Amino acid sequence: MTGKTVPLDREQLESICGRYGTPFHLYDEKAIRENARRFYRAFDWVPGGFKNYFAVKALPNPHILEILKEEGMGADCSSMAELLLAKAVGLPGEDIMFTSNDTPAEEFRAAREMKAIINLDDISHIPFLEKEAGLPELLCLRYNPGNLKSGNAIIGEPEDAKYGFTRSQVLEGYRTLREKGLKRFGLHTMVASNELKADYFVETARILFELAAEVFHTLGIRLEFINLGGGIGIPYRPEQQAVDMEYVSRGIRRQYEEIIEKNGLDPVQIVFESGRMVTGPYGYLVTRVRHIKKTYKTFVGVDATMANLMRPGMYGAYHHISLPGKPADTEKVVCDVAGSLCENNDKFAVARQLPEVKPGDLMVIHDTGAHGHAMGFNYNGKLRSAEVLLKEDGSTKLIRRAETVKDLFATLEYPGL
Repeated sequence: MTGKTVPLDREQLESICGRYGTPFHLYDEKAIRENARRFYRAFDWVPGGFKNYFAVKALPNPHILEILKEEGMGADCSSMAELLLAKAVGLPGEDIMFTSNDTPAEEFRAAREMKAIINLDDISHIPFLEKEAGLPELLCLRYNPGNLKSGNAIIGEPEDAKYGFTRSQVLEGYRTLREKGLKRFGLHTMVASNELKADYFVETARILFELAAEVFHTLGIRLEFINLGGGIGIPYRPEQQAVDMEYVSRGIRRQYEEIIEKNGLDPVQIVFESGRMVTGPYGYLVTRVRHIKKTYKTFVGVDATMANLMRPGMYGAYHHISLPGKPADTEKVVCDVAGSLCENNDKFAVARQLPEVKPGDLMVIHDTGAHGHAMGFNYNGKLRSAEVLLKEDGSTKLIRRAETVKDLFATLEYPGL
């Protein structure tokens, strides 16, 4: 069971609210750094080295990327904006993995200019990349294992996914690239999102290691690195267990010894592109109760909306909710926690039992450090919130200010706005 705690008490949170207003996302720097170090320690055995390319889409803020860079992580990017963020924090070429799909030529050109590792999504992208940006000395191919591997509810089944090469296309792709003079290659897959079953990731490693051996025996190509993707889930519910990365590491090590070493492919670098697991548990959406409405059920209205955290409304996802300062023996009520959007799915919780609240109370929504602020939007003219960093020394730093109406109207060509 995973306990859900808030790194600050009510008085400290009220002090921060007085400076920045609500709602805002709060990120715990110390916890993020400690988690990154645990991740790296778990894989310190890898003969070819280990690296995590943080999935920028999870938390695209340069202050966070800079912290993770200091902890040895690179950046997994899938768009021009994400490439520019990685460049802004000074990540060098091969510390950036560019994994995109339906990719425009200008983004391939930008990735080439930055000397990022390009991870191709489709076999037709080989001639497209060659024509539009030229082929680099190192290329990675994204493998879709089809019915060899099950997906999950968020990302779907591999056979239905728009991502990746088939097995035969992987072999054809490497052969084509070798004929064009390339000598450095990587292999990648990504087939699940927010998965909590540890053995799932060991199985993924086995599938990729076996494909690496087939590539070697068929084409004589030794892969430089194998990217096991991301998708490592976090325990959003208190009763759930976090993925035991030491267990995952031991399982992957066994597969490495049995497949990579026995086929003479050692050393191979192992990399991940985890985002959610790195920062997700260490982010909090701090919001304030506005109204209590009682009709056919009780609604707790807060000043955050699904524009600040889309996952519950979009996926029906669970996010734990705490009420700082509420005694444990506070009377409980069953309620929906809702925002003010003109959409009935603008809810953070449905039929949730919570301590009774009153207007003005603070509410903390847990596990928003990934795919929280990043998935924000402006429907109904709602403004995206601030992001605040809780630094290791206990001080706070505004790392993204809240939007204003002026920001919202900045692209409109209309007098008076």
